[in-house]
Amino acid sequence: QVQLVESGGGLVQAGGSLRLSCAASGRTISDYVMGWFRQAPGKEREFVASITSSGGITYYADSVKGRFTISRDSAKNTVYLQMNSLKPEDTAAYSCAADTNRIFPRPYWGQGTQVTVSS
Repeated sequence: QVQLVESGGGLVQAGGSLRLSCAASGRTISDYVMGWFRQAPGKEREFVASITSSGGITYYADSVKGRFTISRDSAKNTVYLQMNSLKPEDTAAYSCAADTNRIFPRPYWGQGTQVTVSS
């Protein structure tokens, strides 16, 4: 079983940047597809980005494509989400997920980190 701990959230102005980190323990992230999801108040959780276990393929939601970049550092057993050109609609609780299937049917979740973008 893998444990996930996110960090890096905070308050930023529109147009700014943040980098989220997801540190894994218990298992190596190379065993999993890793992803980021987010949930805004009153909305359902939505997919943001994912990266395959090899790190060779990434997927993004259309709403973040070209602005966000997911990456992984196997040596640090950590996944990152670089978020640039942030918009107020990016405000949400961001959670890291790990699964053996890239559609994330039954992922392990982190506790989440809040991102707030002010206009």
